[in-house]
Amino acid sequence: MITKVVLVAALAAVAFVWLFAGSRSSAAVVLPAPAVDLPRADSGRQTVVVAGGCFWGVEAVFRHVKGVTEATSGYAGGAAATAHYERVSDGDTGHAESVRVTFDPAQVSLGQVLQVFFSVAHDPTQVNRQGPDTGTQYRSAIFVSSPEQKRIVDAYIAQLEKAKAFPRPIATEVGPLAAFYPAEAYHQNYAAQHPSNPYIMIHDAPKVAHLRKLFPALYREP
Repeated sequence: MITKVVLVAALAAVAFVWLFAGSRSSAAVVLPAPAVDLPRADSGRQTVVVAGGCFWGVEAVFRHVKGVTEATSGYAGGAAATAHYERVSDGDTGHAESVRVTFDPAQVSLGQVLQVFFSVAHDPTQVNRQGPDTGTQYRSAIFVSSPEQKRIVDAYIAQLEKAKAFPRPIATEVGPLAAFYPAEAYHQNYAAQHPSNPYIMIHDAPKVAHLRKLFPALYREP
């Protein structure tokens, strides 16, 4: 089983060639704003758990979104006993590498969080993979915590499908959040702490750059 740790080491050997050949794993897509959204709230915090490949890049994107108060890498979809990186990397635990996004609904709506997720954080048409990472732990998924969240998520996916926003069908799974398990400490804020890591430079830094370009009103320095 090849984990990201091994993959990062392999990428280091070819990073120079890839970087200067213009290789990148994510291509941003300009998407319409959600037609159905939750109303802005004056106070309180809301959370949604999203999965879209390696959690390093997804977390990095949401740490740059105005109104997001916390982005935590972790695991969702499986049992507590297997919520550990080495086990999740086996691809048979039911877990997906996920990010718990906590946001202030007075500054950013759930719909806007979803727009960023589908536009720049990952490719929602890939099945059980993102870029070089393959396996069910890298699937596209949204774990909702209320019927209202599910209504907004389902409506936006239907809107994007109707608009043919992507060349292939959206593969994102939508289901209830049973539990979220924070990942090991060394995974948290990994992209910011390892900006020269070849994996981050090739696959994750472009996502943050796309966020800044396509969503200037939502972008912030962390």
